[in-house]
Amino acid sequence: MRRITDIQELRSLQMSILDDVHRFCEEQGLRYSLSSGTLIGAIRHKGYIPWDDDIDIYMMRNDYERFLKTYQDQTGRYRVLDPKKEEHYYYTFAKVVDQRTKMIEKETEGYEIGVYIDVFPVDYVTEDMKKRERIFRWKKLLYKIRRCKISKNNPLHSRLAYWCYRSLPVSVGMLNRVIDWLIIGRKPTNTLCHMTEAGSTITGCFPAADMKKMMDAKFEDRTYKIMIGYDDYLWRNYGDYMQLPPEDKRTTHHFEAYWKD
Repeated sequence: MRRITDIQELRSLQMSILDDVHRFCEEQGLRYSLSSGTLIGAIRHKGYIPWDDDIDIYMMRNDYERFLKTYQDQTGRYRVLDPKKEEHYYYTFAKVVDQRTKMIEKETEGYEIGVYIDVFPVDYVTEDMKKRERIFRWKKLLYKIRRCKISKNNPLHSRLAYWCYRSLPVSVGMLNRVIDWLIIGRKPTNTLCHMTEAGSTITGCFPAADMKKMMDAKFEDRTYKIMIGYDDYLWRNYGDYMQLPPEDKRTTHHFEAYWKD
């Protein structure tokens, strides 16, 4: 295998995946938005944050589930990874991967994954703050147990806690069902949140109106979709996102990627 060492080559692969996801969503009437650091990059840099090396997008839960069921690319290069269908899949959100490539990640040891973009579902959350706080506490615990059940490497600071959680008499499938019951809110409310394990804390919830419509935005030399309330969403999650962070906070994922033979 030839290692991909140039970040521009990695980004080119990611952008090609995003191009195809954008094409499919436009054809099928599915809504998506650039999110997280990718959205900051679109607004602040008109492309990638200079030290960033991944792409994140949000989809409302109904669009997300339709996407998982129906996505097909035109070349056979790409495949969507559905957390509920991929055995030993570490993540709790979907990825679209380039099947010609291989990524080496500590978290996915024993499960092969290619260069990818992340696709996150966004769910309605209750307006009852006490109930919302309980949901966030429970989901944090359940995700921790799930992580210990799947990961061959201890993802916790405590070795004892890792083996205690790993030994609990519950399957990953059972955990997935309980988590879905806990986090998926299909009844519209005024508030949204990205509720997967990689998702926001309770302070990262944002008004549903922010994702009511999508608009065009430049990212690198292309145009993609972003939520109409991007400024409100970014302020709530990142504060003054137009200011560059200190140099010691400009972290990357330190990718290790290869072309398959």
